[in-house]
Amino acid sequence: MSTNIDRRILKSKQALKDALLSLMKEKDFKEITITDIVKLADLNRGTFYKNYQYKEDILEELIDDIITDLTNSYREPYKSIDNFDIKNLTSSAIKIFDHVSKYGSFYTLIVKSTNLSGFQNKICEVIKNLALQDLFNQHVSSKINREIQASYHAYAIFGMIIEWVNQGFSYSSNYMAEQLLEILKNTHGNTIYKLHPEDNR
Repeated sequence: MSTNIDRRILKSKQALKDALLSLMKEKDFKEITITDIVKLADLNRGTFYKNYQYKEDILEELIDDIITDLTNSYREPYKSIDNFDIKNLTSSAIKIFDHVSKYGSFYTLIVKSTNLSGFQNKICEVIKNLALQDLFNQHVSSKINREIQASYHAYAIFGMIIEWVNQGFSYSSNYMAEQLLEILKNTHGNTIYKLHPEDNR
């Protein structure tokens, strides 16, 4: 019985999140009302207030969901290994574009709308910090600043995401993973990363 209730709650929450994202394509967040959200989600206000207090709570939970999924997707290729060798990496292990596809409405919004434009930097910051925290290349030149290198890495990946969004997701997530892999192999072909010594995942 409780499983059915949990599923119903999750379904209602997802409907409210989807409705909010749809509305944010049409108007500014501050202009969106709870009535707008529940009407589009085909739910009543009582259901809204069982799950959230304010519309901001929906957005906050949605962003938390996305950051968690982004983090897990980024870590997928090296989650069970100590050494991360680029030349042994396969495109099927790269999950970040599956993540972007899953949250396509959100990524379209942050690329094409002013509503969440600040979250472009937020996503890049997450990727940058993951690279800094998790990966440590022992053979990189001592002249290279790791912070700057990690920023380059993060914004390069986000550049691919922007291009994909602007192309209307006309490529498959697997094609995007293959492209990223080819780029990595051409620029970092013999790079072996170790999990960072201070990694506390």
